[in-house]
Amino acid sequence: MNNHATMTVSSLNIKIKSLLETTFMHILVEGEISSVTYHNSGHVYFSIKDAKSSIKCVMFRSNANRMKFRLERGQHVIVNGSISVYTPRGEYQLMTVSVEPFGRGALELAYEQLKEKLEQKGYFDPNRKKPQPKYIKKLALVTASGSAGLQDMLKIIDKRWRLVEVTVIDTLVQGDKSASQIAEALAYADTLGVDAIVVGRGGGSREDLWAFNEEIVADAIFNLDTFVVSAVGHEVDVLISDFVADLRAPTPSASIEMILSDQNEVLYTLSEMQERYVRTINQIVSTKEIALKSLSQELQRQSVSRKITLVEREFENLQDEFGRIIEYKISQYESKLALLAQQLKLNDPKLKQKDGWAEVILNGKRVKLSTIEKGDRFILVDIDSRVEVEAL
Repeated sequence: MNNHATMTVSSLNIKIKSLLETTFMHILVEGEISSVTYHNSGHVYFSIKDAKSSIKCVMFRSNANRMKFRLERGQHVIVNGSISVYTPRGEYQLMTVSVEPFGRGALELAYEQLKEKLEQKGYFDPNRKKPQPKYIKKLALVTASGSAGLQDMLKIIDKRWRLVEVTVIDTLVQGDKSASQIAEALAYADTLGVDAIVVGRGGGSREDLWAFNEEIVADAIFNLDTFVVSAVGHEVDVLISDFVADLRAPTPSASIEMILSDQNEVLYTLSEMQERYVRTINQIVSTKEIALKSLSQELQRQSVSRKITLVEREFENLQDEFGRIIEYKISQYESKLALLAQQLKLNDPKLKQKDGWAEVILNGKRVKLSTIEKGDRFILVDIDSRVEVEAL
């Protein structure tokens, strides 16, 4: 035992540190995250394990800020880093530079994580989306001022609706600072009083378009008071901004076609409307003329002068009728008088009485002479005399 050289604990740990740190540099370790802590400092502390053992890992803030997804317990990952030994306690850990999901890319996982988070927060709720303005007079384009995507949009605007007032808000659309610039540009566009905002860029790789998958951009879109269209990349590119925006366009140029009216269609529609309005107005005028004519006729029928004329005419008719009735009555009366006169003349006793004839009156009644019996007292009356006699 005394033949062997001894060393202190510190010297042993130093040797172990030197050996491990020079041997295990830039290694890739596969495992499952068993625990994870995001510290206020920005550092991330976690452990990975397999079926038999585990190892502690640390990722400092500078590297953690470049992470596209969030580490979570149970994730199967590949850790890129180097072994570091803490000599005071003889502990070692994996100093992590980056972490990739096993079997898929970090961007894919980050996309799914953020999508799930925002969906739970209600960012994709269709009920909160603002309706598309029917007519857009002012439009803000949030994109890179020198981009092909902007030129495509301006060409479509010039072709479809030149009357729209366009404001271009220049911003980075890719790179580390692009997400924050896009968010600021959107907030500024919201203060301009425009009818709609289009935010986007032309095509590119998943990494080129990644700014539109950042939470800061999603928050900015969600908080806008102005109707906003997400127009990023090509039709196959579906970004987080597409889900949050009020309208998703497959390309920047398509966004303009979707929200701006076509001036040729508008002119055609206006022409049709003009013809329809002319027909309608002519029909209304014709109907009103008929109604006016009817009212005029009714007014004439109901006018005081006409009523007076009608009354006068009726009075004249009544007067004529009364005259005819009077004449008729007088004529009938005269006829009756003539008849009565004739009858009177015919019934005049003086005319009827003949010489030698007399009426026989018995008990106040005129009777035939043959009815007189012996002893009856009766009166004989002629035109000139009255004689009371007795039958013998």
